[in-house]
Amino acid sequence: MVAPVVETKLLAPSLRREVVPRPRLADLLVRGAQGPLTLVSAPAGFGKTTLLASWFAAAPSTENDDHAVAWVSLDERDREATTFWSYVLLALDRAVPGSGAAALTLLQSGQTSVEAVLVGLVNELSVRSGEVTLVLDDYHLADGVEVASGMAFLVDHLPPQLHIVVGTRVDPALPLSRLRARGELVEVRANDLRFTPQEVSGYLNELNGLDLSPDDLAVLESRTEGWVAALQLAALSLRNRDDRTGFIAGFAGDDRFVVDYLVEEVLSQQPDDVRRFLLDTSILDRLTGPLCDAVSPQPESAGPRTGVRPGRARLEDLDRANLFLVALDDNRTWYRYHHLFGDVLRSHLIDERPDEVATLHRRAAGWHADAGHVDAAVRHAMAAGDTGQAADLVELSFRALGRERREDLLRQWAHQLTDDTLRNRPVLAVALIGGLMASNEFDGVDGRLDHVEHLLTMPTDEVVVVDRDELPRLPATITMYRAALALVGGDPAGAITLAAQAIAVAEDGDDLAVGSSAALSGLASWSAGDLEAARVSYGTAIGALTRAGHIADVLGCSIALADMELRLGHLRAAEQTFARALALAEENTSGLAVMRGTADMLVGLSRVAWYRNDLVGMAEHLRRSDELGESAALAQNPYRWRVGLARMRAAEGDLSSALKLLDEAERVYVADYAPNVQPIHATRARVLAARGDVAEAHAWAEDHLVSTDDVLSYLREYEHITLARVLLAEHAATGSSAALDEAVRLLDRLLAAAAGGGRTGSVIEVEVLRALAHNAAGARRESLGALQHAVQLARPEGWVRVFVDASPVACDLLRELATEQPRSGYLSELLHATTPVDGAREQTGDGRGARPGLVFGSDRWPVDMLSDREMEVLRLLGSDLDGPAIARGLFVSLNTVRTHTKHIYAKLGVNSRRAAVSKAHQLGLLSGPENR
Repeated sequence: MVAPVVETKLLAPSLRREVVPRPRLADLLVRGAQGPLTLVSAPAGFGKTTLLASWFAAAPSTENDDHAVAWVSLDERDREATTFWSYVLLALDRAVPGSGAAALTLLQSGQTSVEAVLVGLVNELSVRSGEVTLVLDDYHLADGVEVASGMAFLVDHLPPQLHIVVGTRVDPALPLSRLRARGELVEVRANDLRFTPQEVSGYLNELNGLDLSPDDLAVLESRTEGWVAALQLAALSLRNRDDRTGFIAGFAGDDRFVVDYLVEEVLSQQPDDVRRFLLDTSILDRLTGPLCDAVSPQPESAGPRTGVRPGRARLEDLDRANLFLVALDDNRTWYRYHHLFGDVLRSHLIDERPDEVATLHRRAAGWHADAGHVDAAVRHAMAAGDTGQAADLVELSFRALGRERREDLLRQWAHQLTDDTLRNRPVLAVALIGGLMASNEFDGVDGRLDHVEHLLTMPTDEVVVVDRDELPRLPATITMYRAALALVGGDPAGAITLAAQAIAVAEDGDDLAVGSSAALSGLASWSAGDLEAARVSYGTAIGALTRAGHIADVLGCSIALADMELRLGHLRAAEQTFARALALAEENTSGLAVMRGTADMLVGLSRVAWYRNDLVGMAEHLRRSDELGESAALAQNPYRWRVGLARMRAAEGDLSSALKLLDEAERVYVADYAPNVQPIHATRARVLAARGDVAEAHAWAEDHLVSTDDVLSYLREYEHITLARVLLAEHAATGSSAALDEAVRLLDRLLAAAAGGGRTGSVIEVEVLRALAHNAAGARRESLGALQHAVQLARPEGWVRVFVDASPVACDLLRELATEQPRSGYLSELLHATTPVDGAREQTGDGRGARPGLVFGSDRWPVDMLSDREMEVLRLLGSDLDGPAIARGLFVSLNTVRTHTKHIYAKLGVNSRRAAVSKAHQLGLLSGPENR
């Protein structure tokens, strides 16, 4: 889990009534929204945010218009790429539901580059019909090396539907010259933002009621040069002055001095308690009543209203007085100071009371710590120079942060806390090492571990440990991290040895160390091809991590364990693994927040159903997974779901749609630490072979260096079995005896390797293919023998699909076997499943009929795959109604209709309305009387 979202960052600031209409600037923004990038760049106080917020408020509603607007208010903490893009993707997804969810999940996995994340976003937006404008306010606060590269990539690859508006004090590191030369950049600069004489008059006289003479207005306009902040400050100073002309006449100086002078004038007119409150709370990024009470304690009598705490009352008074306070939510619970005003307040605080600054930060740190805001608490503690408090907070929170998958914070603090702070803090040092390793930062970790081991040799009274219960756990954790380093360094045997040592020295009850070490050992064994050992290790890991409360890790381990169980032939065990994990995820679901990984378990169950040829059950699992959405999925689920749906398409005979889905799966593919033993490209080659595209399938083998002469290993077993399928398809298409001979030789080698490794699931598949190969060679006895062996191994677990995919040859062979075993219920089931239905023919999508007999049942797509609401939308797509009319008819928003339409397109394997209606008619989905 990533850091909690500050919701107010996604809201445009609330507009005050004192806003001067500026149609000339609004027209510039409207023109900019028709191109890729609009840049609003000017120094502080020129009204950039107010202009953008006014335009945002006037933007058409997405319910009635095909243009949405997403807003992000940035700050310094957004310089970290993951944080920056998390807010951007979340804002886009709020504006256009479904547009950023997949990319956000991918980003938060931490397992791919920002560029890869943005590719997914661009691809998603490129198929949207509507437009969206992304407003990035105060971009200069986030602009840096980490953010700039991603922004440059996005700007270079913007889809026509996306427009970006950047509000900033400093020009960003983007290809502005190139965009300007192409006419793709609209710029709003300081000269544009300066108030004209008419706007100065409107602001001071009409909105603020100052009734200044034309001469006074001209002087102020000249002295301020239309600078909005200076005019705002001047208006505040002039409100209570009798000699306004004299004040204006003495008003002089450049921008910085003007601001300092006017702020001093404003501050000097405030009562002492208000002035002190302003300076005290200037250290806060965001203000709310209770936090202000903690930082700047005031007597209850300071609150002008009974029952209202002083801090909240003070904020409400400042808000009403327009004293440079910006409301961050509609309830006016959270605020911030105008950036310029806050800067000056902090400057005055440091000048007037430098000795109190640290105390104020300590108070803020204490309040945030009590409120559970660890990030803010640590930040204020470090600003106070109290690294001890900061270190204590980190040490006390690292376990919870690990459970919430917020290792990014630990990584950040690992770079901020000094070596001197870590000098005698072993628990803290190990916590930060965990953050570094979870973020794939391994440089220097060895040295850090050496240092901690040295600390453990020192007397306990010479080291600093906040929670003494953590100290005995360190040896196991250190050894576990060394096991991880060994695995990353390409030494799986060393990793297994060290993981065993970590488990051996783990304290009783240290389930996290045991579970993590067992998972590392399982991963190392899996990478080495020892599935049985890996299976045992992952089983241990799942039990320990469940006890430790690391449920998301349990779900990830369950996927790995089930993968191995399937290769070992244990179909029922794999089903139980997924089912137990699903139940665990549902038990740990809180309210509407579904446990991340729940959707993955359903995709896993769909895979088990596919092996059993239970296509109805498979469709139901995939439907439920899809309806849970991206927030319930791990980073890898988008591609796994598409692979599952592709298998479904192929089983229904629609191989063209299957190929399209596999192409999509490759586009959204995200790697994890597990070996990629069933690569998507190999699955795609199987579909190509099934529909007779032998040349393209052979091109796959050449591109991925898969040949019959390779040294066989478990890690590439799936690819080599795929190559055997390609060779058999070549023989079927061309009669090539050489291809058949190569296939037989390869399959014999694969059988020996799989049997030797105890991989019964692979043996079943290889034996079925050997039966086909020997039958093609005229060796009927050998063919029957291979199939008989496959049936014997498959019967206890109920494997079916592998035989269906081998029809009609398998059907003939099974019929002959059945004459010898007439009472075999399993053989009867296989015969029923492999017998082609009359009239069933495989549809390739381009008019060609592929190898017959692949289809089980009819080629109709299960209606259960579409939800009831999706069926309603599908029926209306077949009418003459446009999108808004469909939305009105269903009493939903246009965005909701678009989301349902996207799901329908994905499930039907199409990309247009006309194609969806045509495909629905082909599948009989629109053949009911209600559609006539």
